[in-house]
Amino acid sequence: MTKKKSSKPKVKNPEFGVDSRYSSKSEQLLDGQRLMEARLERMRNVSIEEIIAARLLQLKLNMDQFLANFDLIQEHSFTSFLSQYIAILYDRRSDFADDMGVTAIRLSQIINGHRNPKQEFIFRLMVHSEMVYQGVADFPKERWYRIYQHDMLCRALANESQWRKEAEKHVRLNRTAG
Repeated sequence: MTKKKSSKPKVKNPEFGVDSRYSSKSEQLLDGQRLMEARLERMRNVSIEEIIAARLLQLKLNMDQFLANFDLIQEHSFTSFLSQYIAILYDRRSDFADDMGVTAIRLSQIINGHRNPKQEFIFRLMVHSEMVYQGVADFPKERWYRIYQHDMLCRALANESQWRKEAEKHVRLNRTAG
């Protein structure tokens, strides 16, 4: 009994985006060079609006991933997402602070973790994001609030050893037989 050869040709190194079924190495290099030139040409023709939309989508996906995972050690946090959001849309943080109706100092304190954002700030951020994401992607207005709550919960649980003993001193459980 003879083995049938697969009719599908084997593709080597598909992750590079270049078909590796070439008759010569020079043909493969030439095709790779053409592909890179086409990519660079496409990048030169991308508008600033398209770049901002792509970055906003990337931020949204990172936020979704953050909310979907419950890791006590997170690489992202409310403040890191806020910093990214501001960097995508503004050249200066103070311009964002003006648009949000807060002082640049207050915004800096929130971003650097020296102050927690007030509920009013998060509400404004929700409205701001709703306006920014309009026409880019669906962005539920409660996302910022959920990000903040998720971040706070992860931080509290990650630092449980620091607060648990004190909390236990104040908790009792009185059970009555029924």
